[in-house]
Amino acid sequence: MTDNLAVLCHDLRKHYPDVKAVDGIDLEVARGECFGLLGPNGAGKTTTIEILEGLNTPDSGEVRILGLNWNDSEREIRERIGVSLQETQLSEKVTVYETLRLFRSFYRNGRDPDELMRALSLDEKRNARVGKLSGGQKQRLGVACALVGEPEILFLDEPTTGLDPQSRLQLWEVVTGYRARGGTILLTTHYMEEAERLCDRIAIIDHGKRIALGTPKELIAKLEAPHVIELITTPALDASVFDGIDFPLNADWQPTH
Repeated sequence: MTDNLAVLCHDLRKHYPDVKAVDGIDLEVARGECFGLLGPNGAGKTTTIEILEGLNTPDSGEVRILGLNWNDSEREIRERIGVSLQETQLSEKVTVYETLRLFRSFYRNGRDPDELMRALSLDEKRNARVGKLSGGQKQRLGVACALVGEPEILFLDEPTTGLDPQSRLQLWEVVTGYRARGGTILLTTHYMEEAERLCDRIAIIDHGKRIALGTPKELIAKLEAPHVIELITTPALDASVFDGIDFPLNADWQPTH
């Protein structure tokens, strides 16, 4: 039933002269679901999510957000979604509070900026200018700006890149809280542990194509190895040095070098 879908794209394509960034991707994200796009750099994750966010135009394919399309309902869609980019360019001369208050003014309803600053550990930086924030603090401020309008869908493009472990856990808690209030999330990430922690389902993207789809548990099971240990040495060692070693837990052993 398409009425239950927050995000739908079919046969999505975006080609550039030297690369097929998105090459026929199909996705369906149910309302209330946390859906992850996982893949290496250059796989097509960011181009895909930018098209869904209305920041990029596909060469072909169908895109529907909350049952609406960008050509006919751009303003309504923008009022109902929140977007956190990999790098959010905010005015560096205004303060954290002023930035959140400005973004809050764009929406009829929304959250209290002070509440969001506390949730994202930015309250101590309330009066600091954006240009004085660290990279991780700017990343958290970008997520706060995406949440301040209380969106129905939250798009997060690699939200924890550059964050320290404590900040990453705090952001996970914010995402989990948003989800508990009924929100829908579509995020991109490099980290399988992050996708496993947050996502109901994951699509693995590579070379512009969807190469796998399922729950984290299903995708891990397909590896046929619940525990995988990878050893990388400098300088590289020949795999023969490990001959005769009995690895515990019946681990599958496949040397990298």
